[in-house]
Amino acid sequence: MAKSNLQKVLELGHFAVTAEVGPPRSADFSSLKQKAEMLRGYVDAINVTDNQTAIVRLSSQSCCGELARMGIDPVFQVTCRDRNRIALQSDILGAVAQGARNILCLSGDHQSFGSEPQAKNVFDLDSVQLIKVVAGMTEGIFAGGDRLEAPLEAFVGAAANPFADPLELRVRRLRKKIKAGARFIQTQCIYDMDRFARFMEQVRAEGLDRQAKMLAGVTPLKSAKAAKYMRDKVAGVTVPDDVIRRMEAAQDPREEGIRICVETIQKLKEMPGVAGVHIMAIAWEEVVPEIARRAGLAPRP
Repeated sequence: MAKSNLQKVLELGHFAVTAEVGPPRSADFSSLKQKAEMLRGYVDAINVTDNQTAIVRLSSQSCCGELARMGIDPVFQVTCRDRNRIALQSDILGAVAQGARNILCLSGDHQSFGSEPQAKNVFDLDSVQLIKVVAGMTEGIFAGGDRLEAPLEAFVGAAANPFADPLELRVRRLRKKIKAGARFIQTQCIYDMDRFARFMEQVRAEGLDRQAKMLAGVTPLKSAKAAKYMRDKVAGVTVPDDVIRRMEAAQDPREEGIRICVETIQKLKEMPGVAGVHIMAIAWEEVVPEIARRAGLAPRP
């Protein structure tokens, strides 16, 4: 099997770094390519979001193909919201054919939050079922039982949220995703290190970190207002009061946000079971190289 760069890095035991970019709201690749060039050499792979927050954008599949042509390892994010199992499998084949060998299986944000709230969702499959379908395709079997002409060459991933309650249910859902075939996991962004440490204790106790590579999510904050928005408006994100106070007291909030992010990464690098970080610098991709340098993550292997 032809392995992705991300899979190779993880299997060699290096601390992996991924980031993500949102596709443009047009058919022009220019902004995507500009962001990807900024990240080149600082990350092992770049996630391309799939109509994130249910807002219409250039397809993740086509953007992943463009990144692959640039020599950058893409992570194809694919959601269950917009497609039935026929379209999901077809788009996954298309993404892999264009060079995307990392497939991140997601449920997808509800359409009521996006630019087309009147749209009908699909959810023919949930994210666990989608993981199982893609894992089956890597063994040469479609969801309906027919054989592929050649097995899919893909590294299957999933998302995890350590901060929703109850904690035990989060670990149980992670176990289901890994059992279904997920081999790498990207988590929700982390500000509450104590809670994440408790989550990882249970992950290690069940040996899940030995079955799938855990990539811990981090997001740099730009302001105290942004920190409060993440705390109050973004489901599944916990921002402790001490983080809010640091941002409020900072003379340079953006510098403080970067500092908090770097400190978090340094702690994650020392945490058993954490195989890497996923840096989600939302509409702030230009700061990822600085974070990587200051956290001792650059240059990449």
